[in-house]
Amino acid sequence: MLRLKTRPQFQAAMAGGTVSRTPHFALHRLALTAAAPAAADLPPEGPDVSPERESQALFVVSGGQPTVWLGAMVPKRWAKRAVTRNTIKRQIYQLAREFEPRLMPAAHVVRLRAGFDRKQFISATSEVLKQAVRTELTQLLRKACVQPGKPVVKPAAPPAVAAAPQPAAAHAPTTSTGNA
Repeated sequence: MLRLKTRPQFQAAMAGGTVSRTPHFALHRLALTAAAPAAADLPPEGPDVSPERESQALFVVSGGQPTVWLGAMVPKRWAKRAVTRNTIKRQIYQLAREFEPRLMPAAHVVRLRAGFDRKQFISATSEVLKQAVRTELTQLLRKACVQPGKPVVKPAAPPAVAAAPQPAAAHAPTTSTGNA
């Protein structure tokens, strides 16, 4: 998983649309295509430059395969204290690492869209606040896990080890009945 770092990356991902919402968070996603053009292939200006092509060029990595990108937006408006903002961002990145195999290759932005009540969560790093944030983020990322157009595939069970065939005589039950 790669992190969004530049303002244009965040803007492009947010322009992709909102995928899911919870009371405090919103998840924005810009789907990335496998045939994303390299930045050198783009003309600097002119009619050939489409917004979609520009946004795809922001997320090109060596190898050409699209991957999961993630950014976290926790504005001061909703989390006044830096300790709270950093705690929320850590929770976002930690849960995203856990959900990464189930997320589609895209640029994702998790945005805090409402503040947590300071009367209910007095400490900025309380376990209660961390648990509340974690619960909401889990709901948010679960909604985004299913890839459009692809069925949900459960991991296959490991193949059972077949036992070597035994001779028929070894399996024959030995019963002795008095009646012959």
